[in-house]
Amino acid sequence: MARTIATGTDHLLARVEDRVGVITMNRPERRNALSHEMYSGIDLALADMRDDDEVRCVMVTGAQGAFCAGGDVKAMNESHTTGTGFRAEMTPEDRLADLQRRQRQVSLAMHEYPKPVVAAIPGAAAGAGLSIALAADLRIASPEALLVTAFASIGASGDFGGSWFLTRLVGESKAKELYFRSPRMTAAEAAELGLVNEVLAGDAPFEQQAMEWCMDIATRAPLALRAIKENMNRAWLVDLGTALDAEAENMTSTMRTKDHKEAVAAFVEKRTAVFKGE
Repeated sequence: MARTIATGTDHLLARVEDRVGVITMNRPERRNALSHEMYSGIDLALADMRDDDEVRCVMVTGAQGAFCAGGDVKAMNESHTTGTGFRAEMTPEDRLADLQRRQRQVSLAMHEYPKPVVAAIPGAAAGAGLSIALAADLRIASPEALLVTAFASIGASGDFGGSWFLTRLVGESKAKELYFRSPRMTAAEAAELGLVNEVLAGDAPFEQQAMEWCMDIATRAPLALRAIKENMNRAWLVDLGTALDAEAENMTSTMRTKDHKEAVAAFVEKRTAVFKGE
């Protein structure tokens, strides 16, 4: 039975089901473009899922056929033309501080989150929406998904960590091309570049396939998953010697867990291991 998480807004829905925490951006009339309410909702949902030992994997997705169109361009235009709306009255210094806070609240939080985070992309992921998808550990997509950096097309340079994540995924030259030229990538093209881990092209609805994909991760040993993500995130930032020493610490720690002993016993007994996060 699913458990609903109160996020304080209809713009961001959250629930826990079958050991998967599901976060859904929910502004389908704006292709799930980001709103002020979404940021605090994501913050609340992630905090709840962090403290829930039943949650082994987090899936971030969008409602009704889109992932996230990024910044709300219509709202931006209204703000520019009327001088009213969210952030319109802020000083440049306040706007900078606000964006820095929101980026850390979403992209940095997802990247540093102790549990695996999967972006399930049913349709358009554009601008900051794509950046948020890139902040996840893994990405799965519907065949109908479209990915685009979009920033150069609206006269902006980009935010929410897209340049950092994209450069690491596809290399500096290709990342610059994707930002400068802003091509629309199909799911298949994104998968070929390594931006998408798998395109889910089965007959079942995309969300059902995505849930099953995440549930497979959720069957793994949660303490090991946490240590693996920690190792991988660290690998970009340290030298090999430091990485080896830290890997050794996590390896010896995870091999002392009850989950490790259960996995070894299950292997010998030719049965499926049951992990409890202990």
